[in-house]
Amino acid sequence: MTQALNVAVNDRIARITLTRPEVRNAFNDEVIQQLKAAFESVGANSDVRAVVLAAEGPAFCAGADLNWMRRMADYTRDENLADAGQLAAMLKAIYECPKPTIAAVQGDVFAGGMGLVAACDMAVSVRTATYCLSEVKLGLIPATISPYVIRAMGARAAHRYFLTAERFSADEAHRIGFVHELVDADALEANVSELALALVSASPAAVRACKKLVQDVAQREVDAALIEATVEGIADIRASEEGREGVASFLQKRKPSWLV
Repeated sequence: MTQALNVAVNDRIARITLTRPEVRNAFNDEVIQQLKAAFESVGANSDVRAVVLAAEGPAFCAGADLNWMRRMADYTRDENLADAGQLAAMLKAIYECPKPTIAAVQGDVFAGGMGLVAACDMAVSVRTATYCLSEVKLGLIPATISPYVIRAMGARAAHRYFLTAERFSADEAHRIGFVHELVDADALEANVSELALALVSASPAAVRACKKLVQDVAQREVDAALIEATVEGIADIRASEEGREGVASFLQKRKPSWLV
């Protein structure tokens, strides 16, 4: 298996970098397996408090590798189910990574690559990047990535861009909420580092709980069960070791233990 990405950990920040610029960082079954393993590994690493997903070359990710698509063209339905299941498991590993995740988008994002960006908690994009959900042009649908992309851009925007397969600008991606920040290319690393440092400086347990809170609460009806869950959530974090330490350090005007 050819190594398709690089993983490095520095100052409690893990950086997972796609390293196939010659194919615009398109993914195949091997890349999917490596990405899933990488996010599971950094998620379980107690030294990691934030994760950056980045890429080399002019494109962030062009979706499916052409050679992989050629193989899939002859798949049976059962083979397609198994194959799509691997992609779904990889995206789920990114979305459910217990550490906060940032997509550092340095170039174009197409098709399945949109799922990678959407599965991260936040995204910073260069102004020159172009975005596209191109599946319908190939007679396909962005089904596997849809749970994450629709959450990221909203159903109204998804109706348009799923159906038209038109390219849209980074400005538009920012307007619809798909990315959080737009920067010039030479400011990308500084902006991503600033976000990562903010994540690293917060309580690890609280950040982990907040990430799950958003996932649990989003798009749910505000009913008794949800209210009860949120009440239990704040009670649990207040009573936790880091919750107590965070409040105590604030009241005592000192740094919390996780910064010492």
